[in-house]
Amino acid sequence: MHNTAILITFILPLLLSSKLLSAETFGQDTTKASSLSLFDSPSYLPTSAAKTYVNPDAPKKGSITLAGFGSYDTLNPYLLKGISPINTPGMGMYGFSEANEPLMVGTGDYLPSGDEAQTAYCLICANIEYPTDLSWIRFSINPNAKFHDGSSITANDVENSIQLLRSDLAHPKYLDIYRNITSIKVLNQHSIQFNIKGANRKSLMLRIGELPVMSKAHWTKHAFNDASTVAPLLSGPYKIKKFQLGSHIEFSRVNDHWAKEHPLYQGQFNFNSVRIDFFKDRTVALEAFKAGNIDVFYEYVSKDWATAYDFPARNSGEVIKEEIRHKIPSGSQAFFLNLRRPLFKDIRVRKALSLLFDFEWTNKTIFANAYKRSNTYYPNSPFETTGVPQGAEREYLLPHQTSLPEGILNTPFKLDKTKANGNIRPQLRQATSLLKQAGWVLSNNQLIHSKSGDKFEFEFLVNQPSFTRVINPYIKNLSRVGINAAVRVVDRSQYKVRLDEKDFDIITFVYPQTLSPNHEQRLYFHSSQVDVRGSRNFAGINNPVIDMLIDNITSASDRASLTSATQALDRALLWNYYTVPHWHLNYHRIAYWNHFARPGVQPQYNLGFTSWWIENKH
Repeated sequence: MHNTAILITFILPLLLSSKLLSAETFGQDTTKASSLSLFDSPSYLPTSAAKTYVNPDAPKKGSITLAGFGSYDTLNPYLLKGISPINTPGMGMYGFSEANEPLMVGTGDYLPSGDEAQTAYCLICANIEYPTDLSWIRFSINPNAKFHDGSSITANDVENSIQLLRSDLAHPKYLDIYRNITSIKVLNQHSIQFNIKGANRKSLMLRIGELPVMSKAHWTKHAFNDASTVAPLLSGPYKIKKFQLGSHIEFSRVNDHWAKEHPLYQGQFNFNSVRIDFFKDRTVALEAFKAGNIDVFYEYVSKDWATAYDFPARNSGEVIKEEIRHKIPSGSQAFFLNLRRPLFKDIRVRKALSLLFDFEWTNKTIFANAYKRSNTYYPNSPFETTGVPQGAEREYLLPHQTSLPEGILNTPFKLDKTKANGNIRPQLRQATSLLKQAGWVLSNNQLIHSKSGDKFEFEFLVNQPSFTRVINPYIKNLSRVGINAAVRVVDRSQYKVRLDEKDFDIITFVYPQTLSPNHEQRLYFHSSQVDVRGSRNFAGINNPVIDMLIDNITSASDRASLTSATQALDRALLWNYYTVPHWHLNYHRIAYWNHFARPGVQPQYNLGFTSWWIENKH
């Protein structure tokens, strides 16, 4: 079948949604389509041959090697226990951030959209159907969808997948994501219905659409919660060819892949094989790249970006070093203070710690002025709060004004700025005053609490040795007011365990943010996550006002209300000083050997590496 015919068969329902009646809808009209958008209309029309940022004629050939960081000990990415290769740092940037194909693509980790927010298109599903009250969603499974062993993907596989993720065998985050699914009904081999409740049901529909569909037969034979060393049965364009735990993993193209002519895959996944070698030291990984053993290197360290790329292949043009602009909302990167520790419960203490971090000096001296300070939890996005709250944002905050920090409604939030010369006397004075108000007094150059007699001391926990160059100057500033801080570097596996158990004082972490903030804000900041093992509420935020502000986000019915609700949450989080915010970039820093080509249009919301191809590799 020609691509055009396939395209029209697949995408035509995007514009021509049909109104149907079902015996189970009790007279309600239903919508049947092959796409779903939270607020906006889908961008792609029947006349579009492929995404605008791909080359549908890209050649599919060659092999590449990428660098993974840390290690891995399981091939199952859905567990609390263990680290999978796709969950190691950096893999998501390249597009290898999901093991199983989902029902729909565009909003989740698998083939995320480069030019749309919260819009998904059917992949394993052929179409979806839902009523006007959004009380259920029905997925019709594409009869051509198959796992790599040739077995058909059925509604039973879909049901088993979500039951596994909602069980106590999987990471607890899935139980929260799918909490408003009331029941699941397999209607036949190719149809499954999810009955749902809650305020923002369309958002839940999108989350269900992101469901990774796993083989029921495979997970009947193998223990799901085992740190599996058996390659799972997948359905995507690549299969696992070989691997060695902790060392490397190699994916090879599936030549008879069931969806290789699917419009969503046109111009995507163009390498015949992809190998990932894992490095515990970024410096060693960079040297492997320089030697030609790694094909692409995504740089996170600003000092290295400024100084470490003066080598022969780079100077001759064999290696390209490039900064690629984007409009991706930057993550919430910060020092997270663990409020489960009594030391950090007083907001005056938290504000004092914020004052003592000299970003301007750090940016100038260590980062070569590469970064912008993040005065928000939502940098590089329209959700950043600025000025004083007005309009709808103010309306979201007003009911809680007596429970919010003083000044939040009439004073702009602003992190203190220094002169970048190391002189922070004004900040030292302010911090000392705040600490004294909180009961901390200086005795023999050590802060002691006037009532308990406790010393003011804590530990930064990190898993990247290079980050100590940022922390050590901060520790020096802390010592100037009598705070005794230290830094402990642990390996990635120990770091994960301690984060899962919330066994730390202060950590550095990055919360990924999206074009449409939603359920993930609960995972980051909601009180229901404080005592959940493996949760991402690292700061231990247990604040009813924060909970209600999150509810405004998850129940937002349009983009304007979502923006105002998120800005209100941003302001409340900032004024409570739960973290010491870091910095962000609005461009990719990437170096690659000069045998790649890529489409002429760069996607705004991801790197688009899945659409690159090999052109001149010898």
